Amino acid sequence: MAELLVALDLDGTTIHHDGTMSAAVRQAVREVADIGVHVVVATGRAIVAAMPIIAQLGLERGFVVCSNGAVTLELDSDEADGYRIMETVTFDPAPALKLLRGSWPDAVVAVEELGVGFKVSAPFPDGELEGEVRVVPWDELSWSPATRVTFRSPTGTAEDFLALVERIGLHGVSYAVGFTAWLDINPEGVSKASALELVRRRLGVEPSQTVAVGDQRNDTEMLRWAARGVAMGNAPDEVKHFADEVTLDVDQDGLVPVLRSLLG
Repeated sequence: MAELLVALDLDGTTIHHDGTMSAAVRQAVREVADIGVHVVVATGRAIVAAMPIIAQLGLERGFVVCSNGAVTLELDSDEADGYRIMETVTFDPAPALKLLRGSWPDAVVAVEELGVGFKVSAPFPDGELEGEVRVVPWDELSWSPATRVTFRSPTGTAEDFLALVERIGLHGVSYAVGFTAWLDINPEGVSKASALELVRRRLGVEPSQTVAVGDQRNDTEMLRWAARGVAMGNAPDEVKHFADEVTLDVDQDGLVPVLRSLLG
């Protein structure tokens, strides 16, 4: 049987919106991994926020795509942290930060520090960032190349931020707006799909043997990339548009029937 690669988003797909994971999802992931399917987590989360979920899933070998494709890890239980960094793509955050500064009242900005945490312009709402979080002067946000910049408003909406992106004209970067007023900015051309394509080639999996499951705008490229792109039932309609099929809501463990379909 040809080797399969299944790419799984985390938040809103593998784990519920409250951060919990059901036993049924965990078991289904283990079952497909145990028969030799390459399970690749592809998430917008940073390394420090993704690895605890990887541990819950029991994955010790394979690859993880973090930061919406800017960081790719190879899992290895022999390494001290359980992984080694396979690839990192960075960009100069200064032009994007210049456009964003003052563009939205009460907005806060975070610049990812690889494997550590974030530099932020002001505190984020509790629980939204993991790892070491340091409040720094605005100018320090652009001192070093970055894998990702996050722009967040506690009061705006996703629709507000979609309009904001059009208004300020972000160029030379890749970006995705979340289900709230959350904007992730990555290096140009970088997405979950771009990182997954490198992983696919490294594993030698045929393009026709790829599956991807996701629920948000940062998953659209991944859903188009896969031979079988599956949107969660809780995904916005614009995300479902890019999928080949739609499964149940995350609260109904919609990932489980998708994974079980790979066991036959």
